[in-house]
Amino acid sequence: MSNRYVILHHLAPSGEGSGGEHWDLMLEVEESLVTWQLLAEPNGRGACPIVARRIQDHRKHYLAYEGEISGGRGVVSRFDEGRYELLASCEDSWRFRLGGGRFVGDFRIVRDVAGGDAAWVLEAV
Repeated sequence: MSNRYVILHHLAPSGEGSGGEHWDLMLEVEESLVTWQLLAEPNGRGACPIVARRIQDHRKHYLAYEGEISGGRGVVSRFDEGRYELLASCEDSWRFRLGGGRFVGDFRIVRDVAGGDAAWVLEAV
């Protein structure tokens, strides 16, 4: 496993478009972090599926960051981190193996075509 990942617990102001409590799954891909917003607390021991939204890529800075986010966008804290191996990917599906503190094993995140562009589902495989 050569690439890093992090899951950040994000407490955002309720006025934000992504407001409230959520978790950001970030996978290191080249110079950025491909990111999905998880709408329920993830549990690496198999409590899936979890509804997610694909959001903009983030800077690699967030691999090690905890604290307030500029512009009053809330606070993040590290929920899990580790290494991952990308097993397969295409536009609508990513399959990866995580080796972290809470998440260990194979997972996939797939686009829910019935839910539109923003609807994805994270599940253990």
